[in-house]
Amino acid sequence: MTGLLGALLPAVPLVAGLVGLLLPPSPRGATTGEDPARRVAIGLGVAGAAGALLIAVVLLVRVGQPVQTSTTWVDLGGLRVTLGVRLDGAAALVAVAVAAVALAVQVYSVGYLKRGPRDDVEVDHRYPPYAAQISLFTAAMLLVVVAGDLIMLLVGWEVMGLCSYLLIAHDRRLPEAPAAAMKAFLVTRVGDVGFLLGIALLGVSAGSFRIADVLAHDHSAGMLTTACLLLLAGVAGKSAQFPLHTWLPDAMAGPTPVSALIHAATMVAAGVYAVTRLYPLFERAPAALAVLGVMAAVTLLLGALAATAQDDLKRVLAWSTVSQIGYMTGALAVGSPTAALFHLLSHAAFKALLFLAAGAVIHAVGTTLMSRMGGLRATMPVTFWCTAIGLGALAGVPPLSGFWSKDGVLAVAEAAALDGAGPAPAWVGWLVWLAGLAGVAVTAWYATRLLLRAFLGESRMPLVHPHDPPAVMRWPVLLLAVPAALLGLAAFLPPFTDRLSVGEGELVHLGPALLLPLALLALGAGLAWAGWRRDRTADPARALGPLGPLFAAGFRLDDVQRALVVRPVAALARVARAGDELVIDGAVEGTARGARDLGGALAGLHRAALPRAVAGVLAGALLIGLAAVLIGGAV
Repeated sequence: MTGLLGALLPAVPLVAGLVGLLLPPSPRGATTGEDPARRVAIGLGVAGAAGALLIAVVLLVRVGQPVQTSTTWVDLGGLRVTLGVRLDGAAALVAVAVAAVALAVQVYSVGYLKRGPRDDVEVDHRYPPYAAQISLFTAAMLLVVVAGDLIMLLVGWEVMGLCSYLLIAHDRRLPEAPAAAMKAFLVTRVGDVGFLLGIALLGVSAGSFRIADVLAHDHSAGMLTTACLLLLAGVAGKSAQFPLHTWLPDAMAGPTPVSALIHAATMVAAGVYAVTRLYPLFERAPAALAVLGVMAAVTLLLGALAATAQDDLKRVLAWSTVSQIGYMTGALAVGSPTAALFHLLSHAAFKALLFLAAGAVIHAVGTTLMSRMGGLRATMPVTFWCTAIGLGALAGVPPLSGFWSKDGVLAVAEAAALDGAGPAPAWVGWLVWLAGLAGVAVTAWYATRLLLRAFLGESRMPLVHPHDPPAVMRWPVLLLAVPAALLGLAAFLPPFTDRLSVGEGELVHLGPALLLPLALLALGAGLAWAGWRRDRTADPARALGPLGPLFAAGFRLDDVQRALVVRPVAALARVARAGDELVIDGAVEGTARGARDLGGALAGLHRAALPRAVAGVLAGALLIGLAAVLIGGAV
């Protein structure tokens, strides 16, 4: 029964998505009361996500010891690909988080994807495919969560990439949306090439792609290190880690509910979850963990610093996601997949809350720029308090969820640095720990800046009258505020920690040394508050001086990638095209032209007048006869 439920978990939203794709788009200009296709799409989307959440909760209750089911799908000369699920407590917890966020997004989108705040206004005519793609996205992530075979995991991994492309490009009215979707698709594909090769190496080495067989096999050290490094390329792409992180801020061109889904529970979380799934392999490859640690430290600080100078509300949250994923990969690098998963779950709650609250603000004021907001606390009190809870959890304010999960990461990094604990070299622990501590202060600074700029001070929108969102958008935000506030307290409950543990006897490590992170938190928030108090009309980011434009541009790594990768590849493509057109096509077309011209010349000769034709035939006969006589005489 548990195996059957595990198979149904991705199947339910998959069926809802496939049926939803058959629905026609809504008529242009239709209102909610005139659009039966939209109502059916809403029912399918919500039912698929709710069904998945119900199954995930049942699995969370049922699953104690790990459960593995598999049946051989195809056998390629002794190399087996299987169909089956691999379930444990951690997988069930992640599945609950994915399904809960997906359900919140489906319900929230009902109100968000309308042209106005009332029920009788024009709706987005592409809502049916949008809801279906959300369901397929959810099914793909759940397949990654429960897959018992690396090939099935890869299928879910790739379907997520395709769905992200479609969803980011959903709003065709925005000229930047198609470009952002293409960028996300291509950048993540670069990493996915390495991910595919890593899976191929592991499968060939073990003689099977079943995860249990791959983990149990005694791989050679060199092959294992190579495979893990290749897998990390895919993790860098999907989870937006340096240097393949540049697609994530641009993906904000997509609808805000899509941003919540991508950033909170799918896509960027998939890379972290994949490493935890295969963590016994990484434990035997310390060089790969060292690379992961460097990548995590760079990404953590890069994302946090870039968030300090953004004016776009959604881009602040996007860069914060880059930074927070760095905390998760840092925990993996120092040897604690449990701390990584705990922060993944906590982050899913507060980041979904923040994006949906940001969507409520954007829906009310019609802009994403904080420089045009202000004073929203009085007119949008529910949204303000939910945003304050989300930002507090993001910054690590006790006793909110982010405080406990982030402290868990800092504690294991401190242990790795000071005690040499963990499979990676001690310097990796120092790197992650110091970067994490610096990230605490910077995160508190930009979180406080966001709250002050958007919700406090004087309103900078004299012609706009914002208000809290309608119930269909308000309730998902309110419900997500509960785990964002309280999930960290579950770390003290044995049923939660037992299911979260990855590895025998491992529990969440809550560090006792809380004073340093709390002091850094107070320092960062205090600096932002002091700058705002001096001049409430000024942006605290002005204190960054000449570094502000550099941080706002994400350290210009987009320009670096464009100069080192995009332009050379585009130039090579132009050369290849010219060679194809001039050489390949030229040779084919030149041969055709030569044959045509020769045929035309012969045709011209055949069209000679009768006297000249007769003379030609007689001359040819004489020449042939003469040749025969000469050849015969010589013989």
